[in-house]
Amino acid sequence: MSDHATTGDEERRNHVPQLPEGEEGPTVESYDTEDGVVLYDADNPLAWLKATNATPLAEQR
Repeated sequence: MSDHATTGDEERRNHVPQLPEGEEGPTVESYDTEDGVVLYDADNPLAWLKATNATPLAEQR
């Protein structure tokens, strides 16, 4: 281990899958309800998924 800042990209790599250059990701919209927040696909707002429990988004990274 060194005490100096690294200049290489090896330690800065993001291991989260990324979209190819030039492609936009899905458009996600949200709104608040009494029970929480609803996330939905803005391009296809009638496409719904139902879950019996919630998972914090931070755990999905």
